[in-house]
Amino acid sequence: QVQLVESGGGLVQAGGSLRLSCAASGLTFSRYAMGWFRQAPGKEREFVAAINWSGDSIHYADSVKGRFTISRDNAKNTVYLRMNSLKPEDTAVYYCAADQNIVVVTTTPFPCNYWGQGTQVTVSS
Repeated sequence: QVQLVESGGGLVQAGGSLRLSCAASGLTFSRYAMGWFRQAPGKEREFVAAINWSGDSIHYADSVKGRFTISRDNAKNTVYLRMNSLKPEDTAVYYCAADQNIVVVTTTPFPCNYWGQGTQVTVSS
């Protein structure tokens, strides 16, 4: 079956950096657009970043532009999220998701085919 497994979360001070990874299995990874989302306690899930199958179409939420970078390695079936200049408001559970249509990955309510279980990112002030 399809699995998306996130890793790389943790506790970091404001201004610090983390790199999240999402390893995919059970699907033809190179045919899927991938996205990162986050959900903070008491808040709705929000879009963070997305990348199409080839990596030449990338989208970011305004709140992370210039600080976060999404990338993918199709040979490793993995998508990454490099997060720099982290702020306390970036604290959330971060999820990766996959869908063959990047419009689905970038458009509310983001009904992506597959979702990971999430990884916690906590940014202390």
